[in-house]
Amino acid sequence: MFKTTARTLTALCALISPAVAPAMATAQSFDQVVQAEVLPGWRNADGTHMAGLRITLNPGWKTYWRAPGDAGIPPRISWQGSHNARDIAVSWPTPDVFYENGMRSIGYSEELVLPVKIDPKKSDKPVRLKAVLDIGVCRDICVPQRLHLDGELAAPGTRDARIVASIVDQPLSADEAGVYKVTCILAPTNGGVKLQAKIKMPRAGGAEVAVIETANPEIWVAEGTTTRSGDTLIAETEMVHVSDASFLINRSDLRFTVLSDGDAVDIHGCTG
Repeated sequence: MFKTTARTLTALCALISPAVAPAMATAQSFDQVVQAEVLPGWRNADGTHMAGLRITLNPGWKTYWRAPGDAGIPPRISWQGSHNARDIAVSWPTPDVFYENGMRSIGYSEELVLPVKIDPKKSDKPVRLKAVLDIGVCRDICVPQRLHLDGELAAPGTRDARIVASIVDQPLSADEAGVYKVTCILAPTNGGVKLQAKIKMPRAGGAEVAVIETANPEIWVAEGTTTRSGDTLIAETEMVHVSDASFLINRSDLRFTVLSDGDAVDIHGCTG
């Protein structure tokens, strides 16, 4: 499904960054498939700053969620070079599930606004936000893209409806969705671990998809299966270390996201 061309490789390094005011700095891919900009946002009463990264794609193109599935390209964001930022946290809005040629991917069509919450070292000073986005974009083929963003976030700023909408479009918590028990069974396999999770929760919608993540980026999690039996959602997958090294799974570090009909539930941890 994936296809690499000389043009794709060029897109990784030959990026256009127009010379505009820092707070509105934008980036555009070499082939003009995807554009990105900093939404400067506003300073909260507690001193934190809420900004956004807006990614727009040409019609028919999509990009990926933090756990994109076997058919997707995982996004990576570097904040190196940012100033007056003690901590930077991204909130991923509810994604969509795509099926193509028998393969599943998880992401967003044509536009994505990522809310970014910054804890400034000095709350009365501007924040300089620098970001390097390594993302995949897909239509008939999938290509990696690297985008450089640079923006100055001054106080007090202005509330931005696009950021607010993306903050609202977050998965429900386990409590909000009525999840009342999550148990995990782990069993060794030839080179990895098999996981079966039983999530007792009301039906989230039509076709439910459970995505499983670990806290260790070196552990690869297979796509797995999702079935339901009454009030129990059953998610099964296998996990292996990308370097074939031995590893341990901490049940409290596992994360389950149940996706269905544009809705999502975010569940942290399970018991034995």
